[in-house]
Amino acid sequence: MSAEKKVRSPHNKILKMKLAKKRELAQKRRWRIRKKVYGTKGRPRVTVCFTNKNIHAQCIDDENGHTLNALSTNNPDYKDLLPNIDGATKLGDAFGDILSKHGVNTIVFDRAGRKYHGSIKAFAESLRSKKIKF
Repeated sequence: MSAEKKVRSPHNKILKMKLAKKRELAQKRRWRIRKKVYGTKGRPRVTVCFTNKNIHAQCIDDENGHTLNALSTNNPDYKDLLPNIDGATKLGDAFGDILSKHGVNTIVFDRAGRKYHGSIKAFAESLRSKKIKF
């Protein structure tokens, strides 16, 4: 009868602490950006969120606290899109069409604490290609 001991690694605690600090710093970045970025009905805030499986985009009127338009890869039409540069470009084109259809020409882009790089940049450039001004 062999009994296996569970060995606790001190590294797990360190990794959890690093992850907590990483999340805390990301939240601080979001708050710092949100102090400066404010959407109105005439010039709404567009925010984009990338998860491991999906992309979510919203057009928000901060004065009234309403979401004007939203689009996600949870939508059956865009279910096959992945949260990468190609998926961000295609979803950005579709979201730009929706914004244009609803008469939104100028927006404030909220990158949600992420660098303007990669998928975020691809999404923003695809909105710009649909004549949406930032």
